Amino acid sequence: MKMEDQLEMMSQFQEPRAKRKMMAIENMPESGPSTSGFPYDRAHLKYGLSKRVEVSLFRLPEYKISALRPPTPPQFYSEDESLSSSNSGLHDRQEDSSDSDYSSSKTPKAKANSLEHTPIIDSSVFAYTPQETLKTRPELPEEEIKADMVVLAKKKNLRWHRGQIVEVVIKEDGRLKYKVIFEEKGKSLVSGHHIAFETMPKLEQLYVGARVVVKCQDDTTLFRAGILAELPCRKNRLRFLVFLDNHKPIYVGLTLFHLVCRPLPEPVEDIQDEAHRSFMAQYLRDWPYPHLTQYKPGQTASVEFNDEYHKCKVELVDSSLIQVLFKFDQHKEWIHRGSIRLEHMPRFLELRRREADAGED
Repeated sequence: MKMEDQLEMMSQFQEPRAKRKMMAIENMPESGPSTSGFPYDRAHLKYGLSKRVEVSLFRLPEYKISALRPPTPPQFYSEDESLSSSNSGLHDRQEDSSDSDYSSSKTPKAKANSLEHTPIIDSSVFAYTPQETLKTRPELPEEEIKADMVVLAKKKNLRWHRGQIVEVVIKEDGRLKYKVIFEEKGKSLVSGHHIAFETMPKLEQLYVGARVVVKCQDDTTLFRAGILAELPCRKNRLRFLVFLDNHKPIYVGLTLFHLVCRPLPEPVEDIQDEAHRSFMAQYLRDWPYPHLTQYKPGQTASVEFNDEYHKCKVELVDSSLIQVLFKFDQHKEWIHRGSIRLEHMPRFLELRRREADAGED
């Protein structure tokens, strides 16, 4: 039978059926409820008969379905990625924390799904390029310090304030001192390692171990000194990590810190607190292989506060930092994952020092 004859027979069969439906609709009220629970409109029903859309469904081949699926988004900012990716720059030389120079056999692993655990200490490389791990001061010309310059200067204790150099004083032994008058009243005679440039630093001047002064966000007139501990990289979301002299770690942008004008040959010698000074010296010796404990939100940690260890709950993980909630008074703090305030870290670092001393002998 020809195609034309088939179509004619189909139309003859369907035409009476369509007419019956149209007559049924004509006898219906203008509008009313339907069996589906939604109201109908007679004009809409008539339109639906006059215009009909037919859809044919067929299954795509599997390779086409796979190509249409969106890719799984990478967990670029997740802590799991931050920990596991530490080996990717080393061509996956080992797995998990086995690349640590402190063997996992010395540190018991946590039980599965256990909140109480002994965290694994990971000592793998932090970043991947020389620009991200630089810890040598670049050989650049020193900027001149002269009278009338606006600087940040140490005023008392650990506090630094903005002021102006009014005089450069040369001591009998040849040392230079700078007389500074502060904006917030007062004046002081300070050394070059106790003043910082008021201008924003340049990227080529920065390195891990640089002595810096950081603006306090809760007080725009107050600054605190610290040590630059991380340069921007993929792991820390392109931020700078600074350890303040009170051992507090903070991530900051380039506009929030300033370079000390004439840092000491060993910048850590300017840190007053002996425990933190020792920690920073060890940190800089180990860089770019910092010792970081692995925590996940919900786990517990024992953290020092006012010379006592307290149980804390890990609330958040941000690159090299964890936010902990102290259970005894419910206050929160950001702690470095290698901080000496974590109960197990002082013992671990002492063991490391003994191993290093034994190796030298």
